[in-house]
Amino acid sequence: MAWENMTFNSDFILMGIFDHSPTHTFLFTLVLAIFTVACVGNTAMILLIYLDAQLHTPMYFLLSQLSLMDLMLICTTVPKMAVNFLSGRKSISLAGCGTQIFFYVSLLGAECFLLAAMAYDRYAAICQPLRYPVLMSQKICGLMAASSWILGSSDGIIDVAVTLTFSYCGSREIPHFFCDVPALFTISCTDTKIFERIIFLCCVIMLIFPIAIIIASYTRVILAVIRMGSRESRHKAFATCSSHLMVVGMYYGAAMFIYMRPTSERSPTRDKMVSAFYTILTPMLNPLIYSLRNREVSRAFLQVLGKGKSAE
Repeated sequence: MAWENMTFNSDFILMGIFDHSPTHTFLFTLVLAIFTVACVGNTAMILLIYLDAQLHTPMYFLLSQLSLMDLMLICTTVPKMAVNFLSGRKSISLAGCGTQIFFYVSLLGAECFLLAAMAYDRYAAICQPLRYPVLMSQKICGLMAASSWILGSSDGIIDVAVTLTFSYCGSREIPHFFCDVPALFTISCTDTKIFERIIFLCCVIMLIFPIAIIIASYTRVILAVIRMGSRESRHKAFATCSSHLMVVGMYYGAAMFIYMRPTSERSPTRDKMVSAFYTILTPMLNPLIYSLRNREVSRAFLQVLGKGKSAE
């Protein structure tokens, strides 16, 4: 392999998602607005759960971890995209590309396992209420969250280590608005078939295994909710679970579409649109879904506002 063909000391070019036409300028402004709402919403969710003692439960601890992951995920892609759009420079260094891949892949993987942990938490709370303090003790809850971060980071390290050893002997123009592994496949002059199979197997583990846990948990939950005698209890259980299922559906649907298709069936434009959905829009929607459909979060928010007004 010739030295000049390696990616060391060479920048990549991010083609981006917007040009400077009036329509795309409006869409870029909209993305910045979504980014702001996502940052404020997820930060507020983390602070509310930290400040309100009544929210110091396993469910809300896991929800705070989800908000932290969403906050980090949107900050991994949007700021660089915004800087490139505003400055007119589209380059990203090798180190910057590797950093984006690591955080992006790690956070995606961590969220997969965290959503499975949240589903198990709802199963334990609704189907095993008497054993819930044991099944979801503080130690077990912490281990679940830590395992999600560790497993996600492990996947991120593997992807960075392998992807950045490819040679890019032609154009280094990445047809995306951030460094995404499938997008790098399309510009590599290395045979990536073996690595594509590895990525597919990783997706089976990172997506299918957690989905199996989620399906099994919510099947039991739905059956238990149907048998509940109290209408109010059924309504509360369905409200909590439906919020979670909405998030799971949006997240897993988009992730499977991107990562479980062969390179030959990929469309750069379509991939960018789907990626924008779950890296930009989903982090904004998650705190809104959980807060608007959750009385305890709404109560905590109003209580904090009340204390703020009293202090004035």
